[in-house]
Amino acid sequence: MLHIHGGAIIYAIIKTGGKQYKVTEGMEILVEKLDAAEGTTVELQHVMMINTADKLIIGNPVIAGAAVQASSKGVEKGEKVRICKYKSKTRQQTITGHRQTYTRLLINSISTPGI
Repeated sequence: MLHIHGGAIIYAIIKTGGKQYKVTEGMEILVEKLDAAEGTTVELQHVMMINTADKLIIGNPVIAGAAVQASSKGVEKGEKVRICKYKSKTRQQTITGHRQTYTRLLINSISTPGI
């Protein structure tokens, strides 16, 4: 469900785990693992941009006083990534794997200082 304000979709660009995400209210996203138990509320304060129906707010680099509230849906693991290292002359071969852990977040609200 998208939050619509005056016919326009309100969205924000947030930064967490070294990555940027475009989020709207009601959206579920996977972010790098956070220290949040399932069912707890997380406040993301690194809001870089907010677009509302009547104005666009851009931070330098973040917007002071803006926050995105999200609830944690738990921790899950991503797909396995296979890493293969091979040395041709000596026929050495190493195969390893990695599964990244993620936290699933449900975006509840986007708040700005003036709205």
